[in-house]
Amino acid sequence: MEYLSFNDAMRRRFGTKVYKLSLQSGCTCPNRDGTLGTGGCTFCSEGGSGEFAAPPAPVEEQIAAAKKRVDAKIPASIPPEDRLYIAYYQSYTNTYGDVDRLRKLYAETLAQPQIAALSIGTRPDCLPPEMIRMLDDLGRTYNKPIWIELGLQTIHEGTARRIHRGYDLPVFEDTYRRLKETNLEVIVHVILGLPGETREDILETIRCLSRLDPPLDGIKLQLLHILKGTQMAEEYQREPFPLFTQEEYCDLVVDCLRLLPPETVVHRLTGDGPRRLLIAPMWSTDKKGVLNMLNRKIREADRISRPARRRHYGTTSDI
Repeated sequence: MEYLSFNDAMRRRFGTKVYKLSLQSGCTCPNRDGTLGTGGCTFCSEGGSGEFAAPPAPVEEQIAAAKKRVDAKIPASIPPEDRLYIAYYQSYTNTYGDVDRLRKLYAETLAQPQIAALSIGTRPDCLPPEMIRMLDDLGRTYNKPIWIELGLQTIHEGTARRIHRGYDLPVFEDTYRRLKETNLEVIVHVILGLPGETREDILETIRCLSRLDPPLDGIKLQLLHILKGTQMAEEYQREPFPLFTQEEYCDLVVDCLRLLPPETVVHRLTGDGPRRLLIAPMWSTDKKGVLNMLNRKIREADRISRPARRRHYGTTSDI
């Protein structure tokens, strides 16, 4: 079974491994500031899913702080001046705010010589035409890829209401179409294991994304984490709902990978939950063990389904 892992795709594109720097834009979210709601999506932590980001500071200071943390994990054989990074704005909704302020922020980020690409996490309902034009212009000006990461999570409207997502599927479809008319690249974030969803519901979300035209540039498959302080944690503790076992999750990911177009880059296979906040599933804290099981199951599926073809399998990293 073939799939294009993040690491393989980056080596093809940039000629080397690249490392993610988690940064903060200073944006909030319409699902938190009262525009749509005040509690955010029910799974979202107080940090807006950006617990691993560098502390708020000017861009150069944030990048320096994030590099310091990431560089500790990079082999010493790679000289510091040869390292490439992706600037990843993950926390909250990073296109929700003043266009001019964000233009300045993202221009300063792209101007850093070791930043190879800019990745922006956001919501489909927070990308008006002027924001898309600004980002497209920046990508052309700096000749660096800009990835727009859309938090879809699911195509199922019942689940979307339950998790307080705050927008309907046609909003995503319209935004996706408008983004694909530019040079911006689109990554879609999907959560596997949302309450009330069956295995087939999840696979239907993946099937829907696999049929997008033009094809999806990238996808993140995220295990549902129950985190302290979230509305979902309250719901889970009040009335626990089923969570995947490690083996069930790995089997599901293999089936998701089977459905994706071969050119879609798989940016994430599982994701990390901050240990200090994680309530469940605790098996997810052993990321190495999860990835080892995933790779084993991918190899097994590959041997069964396409034994004669050259295999490409790998893991993705959110370093």
